[in-house]
Amino acid sequence: MQFPQALETVLQTLERMRDETGCRPCASRTVLDALKQTPSPRKIDPPSPSLRRAGGDDAKDVKKTEKLAAVQERVRPCTKCPNLASSRTQTVFGVGNPDADIMFVGEAPGADEDAQGEPFVGRAGQLLTKIIKAMGFPREEVYIANVLKCRPDVPAGSFGNRPPTPREMQTCRPYLMEQIDIIKPKVIVALGAVAVEGLLGTRAPMRELRGRWDSFNGTPLMITYHPAYLLRNQSPSEKRKVWEDMMLVLERLEKPISEKQRNYFL
Repeated sequence: MQFPQALETVLQTLERMRDETGCRPCASRTVLDALKQTPSPRKIDPPSPSLRRAGGDDAKDVKKTEKLAAVQERVRPCTKCPNLASSRTQTVFGVGNPDADIMFVGEAPGADEDAQGEPFVGRAGQLLTKIIKAMGFPREEVYIANVLKCRPDVPAGSFGNRPPTPREMQTCRPYLMEQIDIIKPKVIVALGAVAVEGLLGTRAPMRELRGRWDSFNGTPLMITYHPAYLLRNQSPSEKRKVWEDMMLVLERLEKPISEKQRNYFL
């Protein structure tokens, strides 16, 4: 029954009870007249499934962002490795979409990253950004982090970077574990042998590791060369290997691969 008919039925019943029976309803003529003037309620359609999903996704992203920010606040003043805390400019936590399908994990910040506070912003980072775009993703849509959140210290007057020690990686590893647990990526890409050791505890030559699937706590993990390796080794065949690894990632994510992408060289 629609609202107008239902209201009319109620009014008629109340009036009949008032006029014809001894059971007088507790409703005055003033109230009855006011009810007659009550507008019909406007029908409100329920939100569409797509809007409900969007709202849920937004809430989920906000929650993940807040959780990551809380971890970052604990990382910022960390002094668990005194030598790194005393030599760093700042900690380098991670950057990207908290709900990313792909998470790239490198080894440690370099000089550019230490200065800017963001992972993979130097020459190797520029190459990684190029790879990500060739895969069909904006850099902002993936998540990028390192095993270490501090740049490994080097002797005064030295240039370049040094790899993290096993102890440094073990000390910093819980922060990375929290990042992965919050983001819950569909695929993790380990960039280089140090990242593989930090994630899986595996030590082996990259020629034996790259291009194969592993698993990290149930999440598919692809091992490939670090972009810095490609800057040192400009061989087209080595660059092609990395791109083939990335096509395997796209296939695992069930993303379409164009003919241009299949023939692409870095």
